Amino acid sequence: MSGSAPPPDSAAFCADLVRSHDFPRYAATLFAPAAERRALLALYAFNVEIVRVRDQVSQPLPGEIRLQWWTDMLSGQVHGSAEGNPVAAELLRAIRDFDLPVEPLSLLADEHQFDLYNDPMPTMTALEGYLAATCSALFALAARIMASPLDPAEHLARHAGLAQGIAQVIANLPRDAAHRQLFLPQQVLASHNCNMEDVFAGKETPNLCAVLDQLAGEAGQHLTTALSLLAEVPVSARPAFLPLSQVRADLKRLSQPGRNPFTPQQSSRLRTLWTLWRASRSREFTK
Repeated sequence: MSGSAPPPDSAAFCADLVRSHDFPRYAATLFAPAAERRALLALYAFNVEIVRVRDQVSQPLPGEIRLQWWTDMLSGQVHGSAEGNPVAAELLRAIRDFDLPVEPLSLLADEHQFDLYNDPMPTMTALEGYLAATCSALFALAARIMASPLDPAEHLARHAGLAQGIAQVIANLPRDAAHRQLFLPQQVLASHNCNMEDVFAGKETPNLCAVLDQLAGEAGQHLTTALSLLAEVPVSARPAFLPLSQVRADLKRLSQPGRNPFTPQQSSRLRTLWTLWRASRSREFTK
């Protein structure tokens, strides 16, 4: 890993990137101390870069090449170009300053190769594995930035990531269906006799609603478990889990009766800030 200082504007670049493409996580960093906030923004900017690969390529191979660059960079095989990339420079700095493990970051990039293809998610177990390597890993790494490595935080991070990830699968259905990409597990679709082509066609059917209700229920259970585990981690680590308050709000919105699952619905930035601010002052995050 390089120990050289990144360009002075690399931190601002990461902040702008996360603010533009992942506002809930950006807003959550506002409640962290300055040094930790910079590292969190580097982590989340890396995630933005990985997730955006899908939308930046028209064929899988160029996407795989881009993802491979990141895994090579993390393994130390990319030298000069890493320092020239503001996100890579900031990520290397965060890895060094907070002794972050590289393996989960590499696995996160590898797992997102799934995004490059239109293969459907086969089972609930496969979806949970995907989310554990992506969303849960981000929570675990964020917790490590905020406090020393803790076993309770790892357990909490898994449930937090599953809750957040399943909620995102439900929320992203309009975009995914338009791209003929399916993160709804085939196993769950089949159990409710939900036709995949109906989903791609944007048809709101009782069968699809049953699928989404089941997934929302799963997400709600993971959220309940995650929130119950907050008390087991130090107060200093809890800002890493502030996005759970947004997950709670998202699940409430996504579970409203009569909601059209193919109509995109997002919270305003002001409402997101309000949700996170209220959570940051609540007993579950401060006591």
